[in-house]
Amino acid sequence: MGLRESKKQETRQLISDCATRLFIDQGFEQTTIAEIAAAARVAKKTVTNYFPRKEDLALDHHEAFTQGLARAVSERGPEEEPFAALARTFRAALLEHSPVVGFTGPAFARMVTDSPTLTARVRELHDQREQALATALTTAAPDPAPVIVPRAAAALIAAADRLLFRRIQELTLTGYTDDQIETILIPEADHLRALLATAFGNGPTHT
Repeated sequence: MGLRESKKQETRQLISDCATRLFIDQGFEQTTIAEIAAAARVAKKTVTNYFPRKEDLALDHHEAFTQGLARAVSERGPEEEPFAALARTFRAALLEHSPVVGFTGPAFARMVTDSPTLTARVRELHDQREQALATALTTAAPDPAPVIVPRAAAALIAAADRLLFRRIQELTLTGYTDDQIETILIPEADHLRALLATAFGNGPTHT
């Protein structure tokens, strides 16, 4: 990464960090772009150049989130089934306490829950995550497979994914630590995976 690009990344991160602090302290709806710009010591136009949507200031890892399931499928090993890759990827994210699967900390989780705008945006991102997964599973499916099969598989996997995400958020807001949530979620995720495996038979591309 060149010096200019590195500087741009630093500025983007600074704006995002300042915005998150203000959103947590004041609430998302109550915080203005002007306040964020002042806190980051940049122009309002600089803020909007980096973040065209105000919601993206709070949910700035949205691309990693929406593409995460699809990438697990498309970047899997040649002998690995899509469902196995998805299960492995989720387990790794769970053990890492990744924000992509819902580990955001109580203050951030409360900020999102209290904001109708951010709650709606999270639903949008889950929908985009499912759509991207459906595309990846369609690409991975055998040629004779009916079009509806990978779409149905994506819908079922995305529903489980949303459930686990909400479960992590729920436990976070209840006061559980990340380590405690991990301990609770491992058997719950395994149970969901077993249910999905039964539904899929040999995997999403073979149903």
